[in-house]
Formats: sequence, C-alpha cells, structure tokens
Amino acid sequence: MADWLIRNAELVNEGRRLHADLRIRGQRIEQIGGDLAAHAGEQVFDASGLWLLPGMIDDHVHFREPGYTAKADIASESRAAVLGGVTSFIDMPNTKPATLTHELLEDKYALAARSAVANYAFYFGASNDNLDAIRALDPRKVPGVKVFLCESTGNLCVSDPATLEGVFRDSPVTVLVHAEDSHIIHANLDRAKAEYGDDIPMRLHPAIRSREACFESTKWAVATARRHGTRLHLLHVSTADELALFEPGPITGKKITAETCVHFLRYSDADYARLGGKIKCNPAIKAASDREALTHALADTRIDVLATDHAPHLESEKAHPYTSCPSGIPLIQFALQSALESVFRGDFTLERLVETYAHAPATLFAIEGRGYLREGYCADLTLVDPTTPQTVRREGIASKCGWSPFEGDTFRASIAATFVNGNLVARNGKVLGASQGMRLEFDR
Repeated sequence: MADWLIRNAELVNEGRRLHADLRIRGQRIEQIGGDLAAHAGEQVFDASGLWLLPGMIDDHVHFREPGYTAKADIASESRAAVLGGVTSFIDMPNTKPATLTHELLEDKYALAARSAVANYAFYFGASNDNLDAIRALDPRKVPGVKVFLCESTGNLCVSDPATLEGVFRDSPVTVLVHAEDSHIIHANLDRAKAEYGDDIPMRLHPAIRSREACFESTKWAVATARRHGTRLHLLHVSTADELALFEPGPITGKKITAETCVHFLRYSDADYARLGGKIKCNPAIKAASDREALTHALADTRIDVLATDHAPHLESEKAHPYTSCPSGIPLIQFALQSALESVFRGDFTLERLVETYAHAPATLFAIEGRGYLREGYCADLTLVDPTTPQTVRREGIASKCGWSPFEGDTFRASIAATFVNGNLVARNGKVLGASQGMRLEFDR
C-alpha cells in the first residue's frame, strides 16, 4: 500500500467546492488543505482539472452470487463498480439460496472477502417464516432488511399480513421495500395476454407493472411504517404519483426515505422502441413526465438517495419474448457518468448529486467512516474528468454479462481514477491490482 498526495483537485464535499490537496496515509484521509508539501515516499497524483468526489456508495445492487454466477459475480461486478467510481455496494438478498438466515448472510460476506474490489455489505431478506431471525439481527452488522411486496426470486415475497406487520413492528434495522402490488400487476398481465397472446409488446411493460401498482403498494408501506414508527426506505421509486407520499428536507430528520435510480433519470417509455427488453426492469421505466418529476424530486430533497439497481442478465435472455424476458439492467459501470449528464444539463448541482449518492446512504445506514471527504475517514475517492468524453463500447464493459444499455452513448465526463481504502484500484478504464474491498461497518 502506497501513501498518496492528490494535488490541485477541485474537491466537492458537503455542499461545497474548493481547490485543495488531499493526503492519504494508509487507508485513510490524513489531511486536506492548500499547497500541501509532498512527504518522502509519497506518490503524487496531479489532479489538475479533475473533480475529487467521495466514492459512490451504491445501496442497491444484485451481484448474483451465489446461485446465478453465469450472469454476474462479486468479483466481476465489483470491478465494474470501481471503474465507474463506485467504492462501496450493498447487495440484495434474492440470490440462490436467498439470504434468509444468519448463516447464509455470513456465507456471502465470506465470498466478498475473497473477491470484492470495492467495499461491501449485504441485506437480510424477509420471508413468511423468518421473523425470529429478523428480530435477532445485530444493527452493527446488518444494514437493513429487504421486503418484497411482490414476487421475486425464491421465497422472498412476504404475503402473510401478520408477518408483514411483524417485520415493520420489530425489525431492529432499516426496512427496505420493493413496492409493487401483485394483484394489480396480474390483472394487467391477464388483460395483455387476452389481447396479444404470447406476443405482448415490450412497450406495454409500464402498463402491466403500472403506476397504480406502484402507488398503492408504496402508500400501504408508508402508512404501515407510520403506524409502527418503522425506519423505512422505499427503493427504486419510479412514478410522479408516489412523490406525494414523501417529504422534502434533510435526510437526518426523516424516518421514511426514498431512492430512485439512474435509469429512471435517463430513459422513458419512448426508449422501449429502441432498446426493448434491454431496459425491462421492475418497477418499469415509465413516462417522460415521470422522469422529469423524479429528477426534480431528487434536486429538491423529496428523494434522498440515487442508486443503480444494477441487475445483470445474459443478453440472450433479454432477447426473449416479453413474458420470459427477465427484468433487470446492468448499470453500475456507467451510472455516475449517466447521472453527471443531469448535472451538465442543469437539472441539479454536482454538490446535490454527491449528497444523494455518497452522503445520504452513509447517513441513512450509519456507515462508519465513509461517504465524505473528511480527515480520518476512509480514503474512498473518485476522480472525475469533466472535459474528457467517453463513448461506451462493448470491449470496455467489465460486467460479466458483457453488454450495457449505454452502448454507443457518449458521456461528457469520464472516470479518471478510483481509490478504495487508500488504494488506487482503477485508473483510466483499467482495474489495478487484486481485491481491496472491506466489510462495511455500521455505527449504531
């Protein structure tokens, strides 16, 4: 491990920008200041013209390990993550087997310890029959409990009303919800099958996984959380309708928070004609008016967190007809660059973007020593070149599935370098060295 002095950068942190140098000693930020002198043995990184940002904490990924490693694994997807400036990830429980016991949770941590290039944590899954295991979770070790209110992989749809109430009432950690109403979705799908048979057009996905299905489920989750005083985080909010259920303001004052994802800020239902099943995801990408409302809500603090919902599938699977085409998109490698396009357009500031992808998740989950550029904090850093464009090409894709919906797109900024725990792990599109990730710790 080398010590570093990053010089001449434009630091963006906690709502401010300043030209400064940053010294890394071991795994941590030792000093931030102007005109710092290099010490003997330090490596110097000239960051002239670059933005120095806290590394992205992606609180919503599906890295597919264990059980679905033909699509992705922790090693491949964490490599894609650091190439995109993502320094920490929190992975969902819908693997095979699903993460429904304490033993299976620790098995996933062991896998990550061997192969993760980025820092890592894993959610615990809720099912109809593991409420006692949820009650026994240690808040210092587990970021949250994921509740699917609709079908997912394995035994992960919590359909028993008493169990749902018990999770919201008794969970010692944040409850995260995928909120879509299965009854509404099935009724919509039945109507589509009656009209189109097996040839349902992909453009009907947002009508099948409809805004009504999202709103009714989110409304139930918010009301239930308020009744029990639950610390609730709504995942991948996709409609303008749901925004009325959330309050603007700083995340530190909220018990109910909301997340949206990069694809909801980039695409609309018009893009199904061009990309088809490649942008099929749950909840569905909806209208341009939803995209505009979500962008505004992220800017005005009604939505708190920006994540990816990175969920790879094989390209051959995504070419299947509607009913057999799996939902999920590989996004993590180019997510930050996609979000920066909103900054260049003036939709929200760079300072606000940093707050939503680094400060907010660090605060929400009480992640110890990360998410900010502060002396004494872990040196998880991203250097962005705002003047060097990058066109996404297949040969540069690190995700194991080997494709991206961004292929052919040109972003105005590029990721110049990524540091994880003080290690330079990626630079100019290349991953450097072996595993450097650490298990995230929670200060609560």
